[in-house]
Amino acid sequence: MVKVLVIASFTDSLLQFRGALLTEIDKRGHEVHVAAPGLRDKDAVGEALKQRGMFIHDLSLQRTGMDPIRDLATLLAMLRIVQQIRPDLVLAYTIKPVVYGVFVSWLARVPRRYALITGLGYAFTGEVKGKRGIVAWLVQRLYAFSLRRTHKVFFQNHDDRALFFSRGILAPHVPSLVVNGSGIDTRQYVPAPFAVTPIVFLLIARLLGDKGIREFAEAARWIKARYPSAVFQLVGWIDDNPDAIQPSELDLWIRDGVVQFLGRLTDVRSVIASSHIYVLPSYREGTPRTVLEAMAMGRPVITSDAPGCRETVVDGENGFLTPVQDSLSLALAMERFILEPELVIRMGRRSREIAVAKYDVHKVNAALMTEMGLS
Repeated sequence: MVKVLVIASFTDSLLQFRGALLTEIDKRGHEVHVAAPGLRDKDAVGEALKQRGMFIHDLSLQRTGMDPIRDLATLLAMLRIVQQIRPDLVLAYTIKPVVYGVFVSWLARVPRRYALITGLGYAFTGEVKGKRGIVAWLVQRLYAFSLRRTHKVFFQNHDDRALFFSRGILAPHVPSLVVNGSGIDTRQYVPAPFAVTPIVFLLIARLLGDKGIREFAEAARWIKARYPSAVFQLVGWIDDNPDAIQPSELDLWIRDGVVQFLGRLTDVRSVIASSHIYVLPSYREGTPRTVLEAMAMGRPVITSDAPGCRETVVDGENGFLTPVQDSLSLALAMERFILEPELVIRMGRRSREIAVAKYDVHKVNAALMTEMGLS
């Protein structure tokens, strides 16, 4: 039996993105501990994990921003948890758990330390000038410091790994592997018939600029001026992030009838089922989970020709790739589906095939567990 500690910064991701992996590790007879902010006995996620036989640990961590005092408190809190559990293996994902979690695990002499890079976020997208440039430089140096103390680093796309190598963040002697995202349970996300309604374009994401939310709204405005019956649905929430969409922007889009805002949903399958095309004009991703969900449910995809996104779409087969931050190209790709509705069914069928062959969660988790010696 191996005592495993998984460290995360976003509690909801533990079930949504890592639930199948945690369950599989537990089924193999290993002892599973999970640390994340707000992870308590009466919390829904905490209770669900405990019911699966796992041990939960509430972690003091501010997910966004860089406050030296708060981050020092986070580092010390992680160290206390690691010293208390004395795990044989630590797996950390997202920036602060990787940077601080790997470091304290090294200090505590945890025998096996792994990092999972699920996306690069604010410090790696957009123009790196001024304050943002300072933050980007600091984050990259902290990454480099901690990753040198891992036994292996997992990436979700080849572009991210190449970037880490080119910037000296990942040392040549540190083993690394690219896995196919977080995977998707293709038994839970199954093809749904297309509704006989006006064509529906759907985007599910945190409402951040670098998710392409503004480009989606601009493309929607262009399309609706020409095809008024087209519907654009937006699912998500305004995040505590420097790049967040302003509430006034969202209100304007809603008031003008450009988008239908459905808010934050815990289960997106019904809204995917009522859509025809999934859209994610993100500037950069690890591997976008929402795209995999839509593909598994047989939906064609329009996404950016950007790291993490481009892996999911074979242009012209299961959707279209468009240039980053190009709302006109995005609108023209949307128009293709309006003018050629037969593409929706053909490309949707191909999306499902790719999801099953490449992104099934059991295949992804088997690769991770083998590499960590947990199979």
